[in-house]
Amino acid sequence: MLKRLFRSGSPSYSKLHGSRSPLRRWSSRIPRLPRQARFALLVLTLAAFLDVFLHARNYTVHQPVDDDLDVPFYTSCQEPKVDAPREKAAMVMLVRNKELYPALKTVQSIERHFNQWFHYPIVFLNDEPWSEDFISVMNATVSGEARFEILPKGEWGFPEGMDVESARDSMAAQGRSGVMYGGMETYHHMCRFYSGKFYTLDALKDYKWYWRIEPDVDYYCSLTYDPFAEMAKHGKVYGYTIALSEEPRTCPSLFREMADWKEDHGIETTELWNAMIAPSWVPWPFRSLMSWFSHRDAQGDGWNLCHYWSNFEIASLDFFRGRAYQDMYEHLDKTGRFYSERWGDAAIHALALAMLLPPEKVHHFEDVGYRHDWYYQCPANAPGGQLLESATLGDDRTFDQERPGGIGCRCECDGSRTRNYPSYCHKKLKQPSTTKVLSQWEWTWSRWW
Repeated sequence: MLKRLFRSGSPSYSKLHGSRSPLRRWSSRIPRLPRQARFALLVLTLAAFLDVFLHARNYTVHQPVDDDLDVPFYTSCQEPKVDAPREKAAMVMLVRNKELYPALKTVQSIERHFNQWFHYPIVFLNDEPWSEDFISVMNATVSGEARFEILPKGEWGFPEGMDVESARDSMAAQGRSGVMYGGMETYHHMCRFYSGKFYTLDALKDYKWYWRIEPDVDYYCSLTYDPFAEMAKHGKVYGYTIALSEEPRTCPSLFREMADWKEDHGIETTELWNAMIAPSWVPWPFRSLMSWFSHRDAQGDGWNLCHYWSNFEIASLDFFRGRAYQDMYEHLDKTGRFYSERWGDAAIHALALAMLLPPEKVHHFEDVGYRHDWYYQCPANAPGGQLLESATLGDDRTFDQERPGGIGCRCECDGSRTRNYPSYCHKKLKQPSTTKVLSQWEWTWSRWW
C-alpha cells in the first residue's frame, strides 16, 4: 500500500516532490535531436576515438627483437688492462679558478675510481686566464696529462650580430619570472657553448671521444674497464647515466624548431624519436590547432620533455662535429633563442640524438655510480665479482656488501636504492632498446605519480 502510495507517478508523490525531478525538468527543455542526427553524432564520436587511437599507435615504440641491445659492458669488477692501447679520448671540464675545490673533489673521485689505472688526459677549459693555484693543484692530482686551455673569444659569449642589450633584457625578464637559471648570463653562454662550439674547439681536435665531467661530482663505483674502448668496440655513439624531464619554461619553442628542421630535411623518424613524443589525443582536424601551444610540433604532437642529463656524457666527438648536427646547431643559433629563452644543451643533445641515431647507438652506463647536485644513480655490487684478490685494484674494503642482481664494482652505497630521480624518462628512453612499451595509461599514471 505504502509502495503504491509513494510511487513516483502517484498523486501523493507528486505533491511531495513535484511531478518531475529537477534534472528531468531541466533536461526536458533541451530539444531532442532527430534520430538521424543522433546516429551521425554517434558515428562522429566513434570515428574520433578511432582516429585518436590509430594516431597514438603511430608513435608506439616496438619491442626490439634482441633484448640485449643495451646491457652493461660488464657486470662486475674487471682486472684493469693497464697496458692496453688507449683511445684518442680525454675527460673535459669547463671550470673557473674560483671553483678549484669543487673541481678538485671531482678529479680526486674520478682518479680514485677510474683514472689511476688508465691515465687519460683531463682538459680544463676556462674563459679567463688560469690561476697558478689551479694549475699547481691539478697537476699534482691528475695521473695523466692535465691541459689548461683558455677559450677563444669567439667561442664564448654572445653570437656575432646579436642585440646584446635586448638579450640581457630578455634574460632579466626570465630571472624575474622564475625560469630556472634564466637570469644568469653565463648559464646561457654555457648552454650555447655545449650545444655547438664545444665540439669544434682546436683544443679537442686531436680527440675522437670525450667524457664530460663537472665540478662537485661524486663517483661511487670503480670503473675498471676502459669506457672509450668499449664504446668504440660496440659501435656506440653516446653514453649517459641519468634521464630526466626538462624544465618546461626554459625552452617553450625548442621542440617545434627542431621538429620543423627534421621535417624540412626529410629525416626519417627513428624509434628513439618516437620515444620522445607524447602523441596528441585531440582528433583530426582539430589536432593541428595544438601546434599553437609550447613543446608541440606542426601536427600538434608534443615532446614528453625527456632528455639525457648532459653533465655526464661519454660520447663521440665525430658525431657532434658532423655536418648534420652542426647544420642543425647553426640553424638553432640563428634564432637567438639561446638568450630570448634558455635553451639547454642537454635537451638539444637528446633531441638531436633521437633524430639522427638509431637507439642501439646510445648506451646507458647503469654500472656507473654517479651524483651531481641532488640526483644520483648507484647500483648494488655484483655477487662474487669484487676481485678481492686483485693486486691492481688493491684491498680497499670501503665498498658496500654484494647483493643479488647487483652489477656494480666496489660501489660505495648501500644498494637499497639504485636511483633517486623519477623513473618515467629513464624507462621511456630505454624502451627502444630493452624495456616494454608504456601504454598511454601507464604514461599518464607515471606522470602523475
